[in-house]
Amino acid sequence: MRWFPFLVLPILGACATPPGMDDATPSADFPAVAEWTTLDLGHPDNYADPSLPAPYRDPAVTALDSGRHDPITDRGATLGRVLFFDPRLSVNDRVSCASCHLPSHGFGDTAAFSIGHAGTPLAIRTMRLVNARWYAGPGFLWDRRAPTLEAQATQPIVHPLEMGWDPAHGGLDALRQKMTRLPYYPELFRWAWGSDAITTDRLRRALAMYVRSIVAVDSRWDRGYAQVYDPDTPDRGVRRDVPTLTTEENRGRALFMTPIAEGGLGCAGCHVPPTFALAADARSNGLRAGETTVFKAPSLKDAARTPPYMHSAMLTSLTLVVAFYDGFTQPGPSLDPRLVPPGGGQLRFGLSAADREAVAAFLRTLDDLSLPDDPRFQSPFRR
Repeated sequence: MRWFPFLVLPILGACATPPGMDDATPSADFPAVAEWTTLDLGHPDNYADPSLPAPYRDPAVTALDSGRHDPITDRGATLGRVLFFDPRLSVNDRVSCASCHLPSHGFGDTAAFSIGHAGTPLAIRTMRLVNARWYAGPGFLWDRRAPTLEAQATQPIVHPLEMGWDPAHGGLDALRQKMTRLPYYPELFRWAWGSDAITTDRLRRALAMYVRSIVAVDSRWDRGYAQVYDPDTPDRGVRRDVPTLTTEENRGRALFMTPIAEGGLGCAGCHVPPTFALAADARSNGLRAGETTVFKAPSLKDAARTPPYMHSAMLTSLTLVVAFYDGFTQPGPSLDPRLVPPGGGQLRFGLSAADREAVAAFLRTLDDLSLPDDPRFQSPFRR
């Protein structure tokens, strides 16, 4: 039975340094960057080759890396960081990507719906961005309308309510013109790409590199799983008790990891360990009857930090999320077949209250312990 598409390739390293430049380039050569940011361009942060636990270096996880075609560079991701935190990329200088994607919340948010540049609530949830690099399926954003992470990167920018650069405001052409007047961007683009040309392709690639660098690999579960990880077994040891978890949390882990046919919930068939990103072939979860849109879920890492849940924000706790899957999924064209029992109808596990809470307790162990304070994922701006 296919329940654990545990593919993993090595993390990919940096691209070549732009022509005529090296990593010893002094920040003094870029005065506007030094004035506006805290960046040390002579010693850029390491985004291209982070230290990853052994399970994330397994050849089956690196195969899932959606950035294999354009590996992360330290310079590209550094530029992406500036773009990500800069409210000047909105039409009225009020919101940035980080206004909704908060580092302290797995680059997600606890607001039921995102707030746009004019202060208007949007009819969409902010998705967590952690471990987006390991989603190898088609489509990004809630409704999967962006085919790649690069295409997704500028969708909020050109949305009329999010960051406001819609056709009425000149679109990306107008934004690029604005960026040429911000003194630090020509310098950064020259440092990152070898020339100061601000192009849509470079903008998208830098943002995608930065987002792919945001990996959550240091949760309590990660620390314990590294001790029982076994690359020589089909499931890489994910069904073993984890020494850093309590008895209740390990009970929840067992229910999560074990296939339905063997008495578990089969959650790992769609939310793939160790990244807990969505499986490439996963479909929707039947939140409403007759639903036709195939919605996308983010990685479950840091999920405990970002209630409420689902694209409609209708579930307020992880315990309610577990209860939803125990008998409340609704039939429809977009429903994932793994949520349909062999005879049809609704999938019912008959979980006890203790088992529901055990699964929720396990999900809480997936919060990354290091990411919220990592300086690489904080605003680089002085003002």
